[in-house]
Amino acid sequence: MAKKGETRPPATSPEVQEARMVNMAYKLAEKQMMEGTASSQVITHFLKLGSSREKREMEKLEEENKLLRAKTESLESAKHVEELYAEAIKSMKKYSGHEDE
Repeated sequence: MAKKGETRPPATSPEVQEARMVNMAYKLAEKQMMEGTASSQVITHFLKLGSSREKREMEKLEEENKLLRAKTESLESAKHVEELYAEAIKSMKKYSGHEDE
């Protein structure tokens, strides 16, 4: 966490800025917990992160993401196969002398 008066170079993207802010929030929360000054909301937040329910929800989200990636790959593969079939039919028509061009 930057000390008062300490400056950092500007973030190169919104994602970098967000990561910086999250990192600062975690460091502040850790400091407050170590000093015994953390609010009940901060403590509850971290308790939830460590709960088995939260872990199951994260695993579920990861599996849903895998499924979405697999579906996307399947659609892309089907499109590629369709293109191959169209090319094969075109070649067969050309070979048999029935080209429609």
